[in-house]
Amino acid sequence: MMMWSNFFLQEENRRRGAAGRRRAQGQLGSGLTPEREGKVKLALLLAAVGATLAVLSVGTEFWVELNTYKANGSAVCEAAHLGLWKVCTKRLWQADVPAGRETCGPAELPGALCFSHLSIVLILVHGYVYRIDFHREQANCTYFKFFTTGENARIFQRTTKKEVNLAAAVIAVLGLAVMALGCLCIIMVLSKGAEFLLRVGAVCFGLSGLLLLVSLEVFRHSVRVLLQRVSPEPPPAPRLTYEYSWSLGCGVGAGLILLLGAGCFLLLTLPSWPWASLCPKRGHRAT
Repeated sequence: MMMWSNFFLQEENRRRGAAGRRRAQGQLGSGLTPEREGKVKLALLLAAVGATLAVLSVGTEFWVELNTYKANGSAVCEAAHLGLWKVCTKRLWQADVPAGRETCGPAELPGALCFSHLSIVLILVHGYVYRIDFHREQANCTYFKFFTTGENARIFQRTTKKEVNLAAAVIAVLGLAVMALGCLCIIMVLSKGAEFLLRVGAVCFGLSGLLLLVSLEVFRHSVRVLLQRVSPEPPPAPRLTYEYSWSLGCGVGAGLILLLGAGCFLLLTLPSWPWASLCPKRGHRAT
């Protein structure tokens, strides 16, 4: 009787040991090797640079600068810069504008000095104290109302077309959402070893890059529409020129870098045998 009980115990221990070895081998096979994990982290770093540029581009309002001409018979001129969410207008001293420019700008220049309620200067005349206030006029920024009330914005006697501006903003936000989903997929690959999510993350990053580039093109179209929609109401609309600024450049760079990151992730999903035949590893020669 004792012999049979020992036999069954040994058989049970053998089965448990074999099942444990199979589970360990399965976990080892599903995890990432250090070399593959390093490649995924490098691709994720590249995608993170694109994501940072994308957030910086969408969140700032220096997509395009609208400049009036300096020859207006005044010591000041007007300039504006806008993005997806708001527009900022500013009056500049013509003396501050570079001499080689025919138009007002750039928008980064400080505003013109004007009388206001800041920067106190005290003057004593006949026993009375008078206050004369000067300050540098800052940019007057307002959010577009077509996101809330549906009204078009008026910029230098010109009217926006809200449908085009809304389309550009919605496409950009969708690009950011898909980009966040791609980041989540790659984080799951690194933390849980779910390599099948590499392909999903690559598709998400590629789609987000395409959406950002499409948003930029739609925004460029909205700028051209804005310049053509001149209001007939007085005062007459000034002549304008426009130039794209650094926020739009960040968006272009973000779209291209995200597409490049998507390509890197797709390469990591391909089987290794085509690349191994092109780049064989060096081994010890048999003696």
